[in-house]
Amino acid sequence: MKICFLAGANSVHSYKWVKYFAEKGHQVHWVSLTPNTQGTINGVQFHQIDSPFPTNFLKLKKIVKKINPDIFHAHYAGVNGFIAALVNFHPFVLTSWGSDILIAGKSMLKRFFVKFSLDRADLITCDAKHMQTAMVKMGAINEKIKIVYFGIDILKFSPGAKNQQLQDKLGILNCPAVISLRSLEPIYDIETLIRAIPLVLKEVPEIKFIIAGKGSEAEKLHKLAKSLKVLDSIRFVEWIPQDKLPQYLRVADVYVSTSLSDAGIASSTAEAMACGICPIITDFGDNKEWVKNGESGFLMPVKDSKFLAEKIIYLFKSPEKRLRLGKSARSIIEEKDNYYKEMGKMEKLYESLKVN
Repeated sequence: MKICFLAGANSVHSYKWVKYFAEKGHQVHWVSLTPNTQGTINGVQFHQIDSPFPTNFLKLKKIVKKINPDIFHAHYAGVNGFIAALVNFHPFVLTSWGSDILIAGKSMLKRFFVKFSLDRADLITCDAKHMQTAMVKMGAINEKIKIVYFGIDILKFSPGAKNQQLQDKLGILNCPAVISLRSLEPIYDIETLIRAIPLVLKEVPEIKFIIAGKGSEAEKLHKLAKSLKVLDSIRFVEWIPQDKLPQYLRVADVYVSTSLSDAGIASSTAEAMACGICPIITDFGDNKEWVKNGESGFLMPVKDSKFLAEKIIYLFKSPEKRLRLGKSARSIIEEKDNYYKEMGKMEKLYESLKVN
């Protein structure tokens, strides 16, 4: 097939999706409104459009007309979805990433743009049941919507030995460790994790916390950690390259996500679970579909630092239970969020559209 993607080239999720179909031998074109920060992919023709609306739409229309693909697929039902819908090329596939639909509900103008995109799409995909429900409420036809997860490369993200060199670099050698991979932005509420740390240290004084990611709250969170006198127990490591992420996950024993909002399961959560790391995540969106309390991790109420501290302490005082929950978490990702299975599912959907 000849596939044309309109997807942000500043996202690893776009990169993984495009890469799969290129490696399967399809003729792939990748159009992006953002610069490519993820790297080139063999066999993929990349087109960047850096103009504002309506010039970006006119350029996109010209590119799509020249390519004349079998499938035109836009990722994100915001600007990408809107200008892709304006092109009026079919078959047109639209993938919602979550925030596009959630944000649209709070603005009449954004709601119009998203609804227009949903109406024009021949097939819509998302990675959460509650997102499907939200789109149907916006007028999307339920039969056009399919659940397709972005998927985790379970070969790359898998249990493995702790890298002692990395442990030494982080100053966590022979120490239990908790890791957070969400960005340092208000929506991810890293503050709740930091406020849990003094409570944990009373019971497990040797524990260390790896807080990865960049964001607008970095300075505020550093100051909070200092004021709570827990800065020495935290390792702020900023952004971790994708190829080094499995190593960082494997040196941790527990993964935490304090996010105030998730669409489907967060990629970082699924990656941690695939590595056999026991998760503690907020009870939001479809997270309860992935993590069962006491079976494959724990769900926590949002902004509840005391509850979070209690569960972290429990897991480190019950190592056999922690390992068992981590193993169960891995099994769930193998079964439900396998990158190769999900992209194979998407390939069949493409083929059905091409036939029709």
